[in-house]
Amino acid sequence: MEERVLNTLEFHKVLKQLSSHASSSLGKEKIPNLRPASNIDQARTWQKETREATIVLRLKGSVPLGGIRNIRGSIQRAAIGGMLSPSELLDIITTLGAAGKLRSFFKLLLEEEELPLLQGFIEQLDPLPQVRESISRCVDENGEIKDTASPALLQLRRQIHTLEGRVREKLEQYTRSAAYQKMLQEQIVTVRNDRYVLPVKAEYRYNLGGIVHDQSTSGATLFIEPEAVVQLNNQLRESKGKEEREIERILRMLSEEISSFADPLKTNIEALAELDFIFARAYYAQHIKATEPALNAEGRIRFKKARHPLIPFDEVVAIDVELGNDYSAIVITGPNTGGKTVSLKTIGLLSLMAAAGLHIPVDEGSEAAVFSSVFADIGDEQSIEQNLSTFSAHMTNIIHILQQMDERSLVLFDELGAGTDPAEGAALAIAILDEVISRGARVVATTHYSELKAYAYNRRGVINASVEFDVETLRPTYRLLIGVPGRSNAFAIASRLGLDESIITRAKDQISQEESRVESMIASLEQSRKKAEEEEAQAAGLRREVEQLRNELEREREKFDRERDRLLQQARDQAEQAVAEAKKEADRIIAELREMAKQEHASIKEHKLIEARRDLEDAIPEYNRDTDGGQDASAQEPIHPGDEVKVLSLGQKGHVIEELGNGEWLVQIGIIKTSVKRGDLKRLNPSQKTEAVQVSRIRSSRQDVKMELDIRGQKVEEALPSLDKYLDDALLAGLHQVSVIHGKGTGQLRKGVHEFLRRHRHVKSFRLGGQGEGGLGATIVELR
Repeated sequence: MEERVLNTLEFHKVLKQLSSHASSSLGKEKIPNLRPASNIDQARTWQKETREATIVLRLKGSVPLGGIRNIRGSIQRAAIGGMLSPSELLDIITTLGAAGKLRSFFKLLLEEEELPLLQGFIEQLDPLPQVRESISRCVDENGEIKDTASPALLQLRRQIHTLEGRVREKLEQYTRSAAYQKMLQEQIVTVRNDRYVLPVKAEYRYNLGGIVHDQSTSGATLFIEPEAVVQLNNQLRESKGKEEREIERILRMLSEEISSFADPLKTNIEALAELDFIFARAYYAQHIKATEPALNAEGRIRFKKARHPLIPFDEVVAIDVELGNDYSAIVITGPNTGGKTVSLKTIGLLSLMAAAGLHIPVDEGSEAAVFSSVFADIGDEQSIEQNLSTFSAHMTNIIHILQQMDERSLVLFDELGAGTDPAEGAALAIAILDEVISRGARVVATTHYSELKAYAYNRRGVINASVEFDVETLRPTYRLLIGVPGRSNAFAIASRLGLDESIITRAKDQISQEESRVESMIASLEQSRKKAEEEEAQAAGLRREVEQLRNELEREREKFDRERDRLLQQARDQAEQAVAEAKKEADRIIAELREMAKQEHASIKEHKLIEARRDLEDAIPEYNRDTDGGQDASAQEPIHPGDEVKVLSLGQKGHVIEELGNGEWLVQIGIIKTSVKRGDLKRLNPSQKTEAVQVSRIRSSRQDVKMELDIRGQKVEEALPSLDKYLDDALLAGLHQVSVIHGKGTGQLRKGVHEFLRRHRHVKSFRLGGQGEGGLGATIVELR
């Protein structure tokens, strides 16, 4: 990309904004060198890096990038044998600490999320704990060498501390002595030339004796080292010299260690710089409310609600742009200050940003093209030094563009053909557009010439556009209208401002009939567009209302299903509990009967048996006896001695011994013999025939339910109740797989059926029909 074009489209201003989101100088220094890629694979890789970083920010809110220092120079000096300072060593362990924090931060995150590109950089980070340990042992957090850096240094510093104490003690004897106090300017001990001295009045310089190291600016005070401490100061200086040499030895030792780890340190630096750069792009995307566009190399642009990133969010007007599908050129017409140039720059700048791996301020579902180059002729580029007119400057730029462009270029022309005779300028603009379009490039041009409105109508692959102007308020709305050419609005504006209608009428007579028809056509298009927008808004409102009602209905249905299932389950639980309690009570009563039989030697009094039987009857829950065959039905079946029967009142099985008469039979239940009314008996052998009849009924009902349901030609709201009933019938009939025939059509019925099946509690799975199963016109449903 040419630097002049990047400046024209203000790409450098975007980079300046981006730089403010970098956390370190390493990240900041990469940003000015960022340029749009002309290779789509490279652009997609950068976009994916930014996307992964935005995922991290969405999940964690921020990333620990603090503490990163640019230690490249220190590493280089150590590698060639230089000695690093304590502050440089402190920067190194701070940077390694930052690398360690990032690795720890991403450790758990990478187990939850797939971030392959970021993971590649994280794996390059090596905190080098041995290096950090060596430096931390010798250098404190203030960049000073620790006493414990070596045994020799510890001993020297103790010796220095002792000598300093002795020197200060001797000098403080002077400050406390009445004989010397009058000679001192102040009763303090100070330091000059790294030696402890006393501030002595100039007139007493020979009274005290010793070495003069300095004097005040006025000359009234001399800083004298008394002879009594000269020897101690000499020893102190010698010890400090040894201390400096020991510190230098320690620093060289550490520098040599840094030199041996130069390569991994450089790898750390480059990985940290790249990570900071990537997350700066993610933070910037959050700042401008940007999204990731889909990228292509075919020159297709589809920007939804595109916003210029340099215009404040509360001021910018979003535009919708499509280019490269049905048409490869857009001609934007309309008055000045209407926003044509801003629209032009928005298209160009967002294309550059997308190719540079930056997310762009558009809505989800937008698409951007990666061009081989972007060219722009925007603004007044008149050069006084070159003595070129506005028209000449534009033509020079356009000639350069025509020489450099290819079929993968995006070309932006602002006020094409302006600065010369209107007739010649319009003809030249048309010829230039024809040339660019014939070469296969994408082009967006703004113009005042009405001839270009007709050009866009008559040329295949070219479409008109305009920036909306509100005649009522006499102000532009800055909305870009694709497919509608711009009007001059001069007559409407003049009328609104109060110009006499007779003058306006005479002015209208001056324009050609052809131009008048074009203006009328544009006005009609604008009215149609506004009406279409109003109807679209109404349709959208109705669609939202229907969707809301549909969601409410669905929620009510789900609530009903849950309540029904709950009540059914509650009833089952209560029935099971009642049966369990009845069975428990029956077992108790039978046990009592057996116990009574033992106690009375199998001879049970009739009244005791009746009482026990009454207790058992009271313990059994009520039920519909018709479901158990019914008394009338059982009474019709003949009973013979030896038949297995069920005593309905007791719920126990037994065998018939003999008929006692008067409708009573002697039945043996276990070890107990009792008389039972005929109506309280049911033969068990005939019940097997009844079960067979029930099975045959189920089989016949299964044959009545077809394996397929045809709902073709029905609306969704008509078909779903039928489908619901059919699935219930199929489930009762024991069918495991059925076919729903909905046809192909527009696909709305199929979509409605699939949404219904997805929520149905009895549907295990479903799929479109295969070969021989109806294909896309049928859905195969598997029931639970």
